[in-house]
Amino acid sequence: MATYLDRILEEHRMSAREDLRKLDQLVEDARSVPESRGFVVAVQGRPQGEPAVIAEIKRRSPSKGDLIGDLDPAQVAVEYADGGASCLSVLTDWNFFGGSVIDLKAAREVVDLPVLRKDFTVDARDICDSRIMGADAVLLIAAALDDAELADFQALAFDLGIDALVEVHDEFELERALAVGANLVGVNQRDLMTFEVDTNRALRMASTMPEGVVLVAESGVRGASDARALFEAGYDALLVGESVVVASDRSSAVRSLRQCAQMG
Repeated sequence: MATYLDRILEEHRMSAREDLRKLDQLVEDARSVPESRGFVVAVQGRPQGEPAVIAEIKRRSPSKGDLIGDLDPAQVAVEYADGGASCLSVLTDWNFFGGSVIDLKAAREVVDLPVLRKDFTVDARDICDSRIMGADAVLLIAAALDDAELADFQALAFDLGIDALVEVHDEFELERALAVGANLVGVNQRDLMTFEVDTNRALRMASTMPEGVVLVAESGVRGASDARALFEAGYDALLVGESVVVASDRSSAVRSLRQCAQMG
């Protein structure tokens, strides 16, 4: 039986197979884009004693359906920035998450924060497209890529002047990420096969993380208590979607995550 991830990847790989654009021309176009804002630099530049918050603009999910059907990406981006988010993450997958390139551009236009293009990268053209649309970082999911793709896509991202968040789900995928020299690693607590969340996964893996790598905990951060546990375990940043995008006061929700270490 096909999993969520299988269905998503098959659709993206089919689109990639049908893409007849010349990679050389896309690379040239991507190199002409203005300098990126520096995703890793923004995470590292967070206030001392706080985790960086990577706040996500997300309309829907395959498992829960619509989260915010009439979401205004520009408004949400401003609210996140007002709350002190270090970076944004914007879904651009339409069929499964309701996102778009338009959402990313609209969000990036109204704030000065670096933006991660949150999508399923399966082809070198995806990296070029990410750079051209204005993304400052691209997502590379270890479970979706073989070792050669992981290495080549990260190298291309670096060559084009953007960062690559290499997403892992277990120790084996972490070894693969480190083998290609990943400097920004995210532990996704959501199982991409079932879309269920294991809120202890990132904590369990924290002790296996090496020095010198910027660490991001993804998914399952429900509030300040979760944020504090992950920050104290050694994570530099928290990538948070559903809990902040559906909050009645998004700025306060982001601020609460940032200030989690100040809890009594």
